[in-house]
Amino acid sequence: MEDFRRIYLRLCKEGGVEPQEGVVAQLQESRSAQGSRLDLSGLSLSADTCSVLAKAFHKDIVFTEVSLSDCMLSEEGARVLLSGLFDNTTVKVLDLKGNNLRSSGAEVLGQFLAQNKTLRRLVLEWNALGVWDEAFSLFCSGLASNCVLTQLDLRNNQINHHGASELALALKRNSTLEVLDLRWNNIGLLGGRSMLEALQNNKSIVQLEMAGNNIPSDTLKALEQATGHNSDRRSTLRESRSRTQVLSKEIQTLKEEKGRQFLSLMETIDRQRDEMGRSSRSTSIQIGQLQEALNERKSAVNSLTAKLQMTEAALALSEQKNQNMGELLSRLKAEKEEQREQHSKERKKEHEDAVLRQGKLLRDIQNLTETNGQLKNNVEEMERRCKSQQQLIFELKQELTTSTAELKLRLAQAEDRLESEKRRSKQALDDMDSLRQKEVEHINRHLEESERALQDRIFKLEGQRIQLEEELSKAKAAFVSERAQAEEELGRVRAQVRLEEQEHVSSLEEKLRSVRSSLQEVQLHCSQQKQTISELQAKNSQQSIEMDGLRRRIEELQQELCRKDQEKVSEVSRVRVELQEQIGHLQAERTAQGALKEKINALERELKVLNSNHREALLDKESEMSSMLEKLRLKEAEIHRMREDEANRASYLQSAVLSYIHGSPLGHHSSPQK
Repeated sequence: MEDFRRIYLRLCKEGGVEPQEGVVAQLQESRSAQGSRLDLSGLSLSADTCSVLAKAFHKDIVFTEVSLSDCMLSEEGARVLLSGLFDNTTVKVLDLKGNNLRSSGAEVLGQFLAQNKTLRRLVLEWNALGVWDEAFSLFCSGLASNCVLTQLDLRNNQINHHGASELALALKRNSTLEVLDLRWNNIGLLGGRSMLEALQNNKSIVQLEMAGNNIPSDTLKALEQATGHNSDRRSTLRESRSRTQVLSKEIQTLKEEKGRQFLSLMETIDRQRDEMGRSSRSTSIQIGQLQEALNERKSAVNSLTAKLQMTEAALALSEQKNQNMGELLSRLKAEKEEQREQHSKERKKEHEDAVLRQGKLLRDIQNLTETNGQLKNNVEEMERRCKSQQQLIFELKQELTTSTAELKLRLAQAEDRLESEKRRSKQALDDMDSLRQKEVEHINRHLEESERALQDRIFKLEGQRIQLEEELSKAKAAFVSERAQAEEELGRVRAQVRLEEQEHVSSLEEKLRSVRSSLQEVQLHCSQQKQTISELQAKNSQQSIEMDGLRRRIEELQQELCRKDQEKVSEVSRVRVELQEQIGHLQAERTAQGALKEKINALERELKVLNSNHREALLDKESEMSSMLEKLRLKEAEIHRMREDEANRASYLQSAVLSYIHGSPLGHHSSPQK
C-alpha cells in the first residue's frame, strides 16, 4: 500500500494536481492492514483525483479488491476512473455503492464489462442506472458479452420492467453470472415474467434476490424453483465431472498395468523363443501351441477383468443416476402434494365464498319480498284512504243541502289530497324500481367478476399443471439421454478393448511366423539335440501340470464372471421394476389430476346452475313486480273512475239543488193566482 501511496503522490506531482489529504491519510492508515485491498469509502473524490487513480490502475498495482462506496463521484470522474480499470488484470472485486451513477455511468460500466477479463464481483447498490432506458440497455449489452463476472449487486437502482426485459435478454446470452441481487427496484409483474423467461434459457444463475419489486408471489416461487433447478444442475455437473476424473484415472492405471503385463508377456515370449530354438521340431510345435493357448487365455482373462471393472463402474454410475432420479421424483411428488393441498384450500375458500354469495342473494330476495310487502301495505292503505274519502263524499252529499260552498271547498281539498297521495305513491314506486335495478346490476357485476376470477384461477392451475408435465418430460428425456450416453461410453470402451486385442493378436502372429522361420533353421540341428529331448519332455510334463492349474483357474474365473453377469442382470431387472413402479406412480398422479379437473368442471357446472337459478328467481321477481305494477295501475284507474262518478253525482246533485232552489219561488207566486 506504501508503494501505491508513493505512486499516487508522484502522479499528482507530474500532473500538477493537488493531492487530497483524505486519500493520502486513508492510504497511510490502511497500508499495513490490507495490502491487497484499496478502501476509499466515504471520501469525496474529485475529477482530478479520479484521473490520477485511473493512471495508477493502468500500472496493474496488486489489488484484488477496490472499494469506492459513497465517494460522490461525478459523471466525468466515474468515466475516467472506470476507463483506468478497462485493462486491469488484478482487481476481482469492485464496490461502487451509493455514487448516484446515471446515464454516462451506465454506458461506461457497459464498456468496462465488455473489455475487462478479471472482475468477479461488482457492487452497484444505491445508484440510478435504471432511470435512462437507453443507457441501461448499453450496460446490459456489456453484461451479456462479459464472460468472467459471477456476482452482481443492483439493489435500489430504480430499474423498471423495461430495464428488467433488457437485463433478461443479457442473461440469455451470459453464461457465467451466478449471483444477481435486484432487491428494492420497480420491476413489477411484467419484469418478473421476463426474468422468469430468461431463466428458462440461463443455466448459470443459482441465486436471484427479487424482494421489494411488486412481483406476485407465484412468480417469485417460479423464479426460486428455476434457480433451485440451476443449483441442482450445477451440483450434478460437479459430481459427474469428479466421477469422470476418477474414471479417467482408473482407466489410466488400467492402461499402465496392461502395458506392464504386455511387456512382461513379451519378455516371457522372448525367453520361451530362445528355449524353443534349442528344442526339436515336435517339441517346439507343442510348446508353441501351448504358449499360444496360454497367451490367449491370459489376454482373455485380462480383457475379462477390464470388462468386469468397467461394468462395475457403469453399474455404480447407473445406480447413482437412478438414486438422483428417485430424489428428483420425490421432490416432484412433494411439490405436487403441496400444490394439491393449495388447490384443496382454494376450493374450500371458493366454496365458502359461493355459500356467502348465496346467503347474500337470499338476503337480497328477502329484502325484495319485504319491499313487495311494504308496497302491498301501501296499496291497502291507499284503498283504506279511498274508502275514507268515499265516506267523506257521502257525508258531503248529506251536508250539500245546507252549504254548497262548503261542499265545493271540501271537494277541492279532497282532490288535492288525492293528487298529492298519487304523486307520493308514484315517487315511492319509482324510487323502489330504481333501487331494485341498481341492486340487480350490482349483483350481476359481482357475479361476472367472480366468474372471471374463477376462470383466471383455472387458467393459472392449467398453466402450472402444463409446466409440471413439461418438467417431468424434461427429466425423463434427461434420464434417457444420460442412459444412452452411458451405453455409448460402454460401447466405445468395448470397441477400444477389441481393437487392442486384435492388435495384440496380430503382433503375436507376426512373432509366431518369425518363430516358425527360426524353427525351420533349427530342423537342421535336430540330430544334435536328441539328447536334450528327455529334459524337454520332463519340462513338458511340468508345463502340462502348470497348464492344468491354469485351466482350473480359468474355469473358476469363468464361473465368477457368470455369477457377476447374473448379478448384473438381476440388478438391471430390479432397476427396471423400480422405474416401472415410478412410472405407475406418475400415472396415478396424472389420474389424480384428471379427477381434480373433473371436480373443477363439476364446480363450474354448479356455478352455472346457481347462476341460472338466480336469473330465474330474478325473472320471477321482475314478473311479480310487473304484475304488482299492473294491479296498481288498475287500482288507480278504478280510483279515477270512482272520482269521476262522484264528481258527476255531485254535479247532478248541485244542478238538482240549484233547480230546486230556483224553482221554489215560482211555486209560491203561482199559488195566489189560483
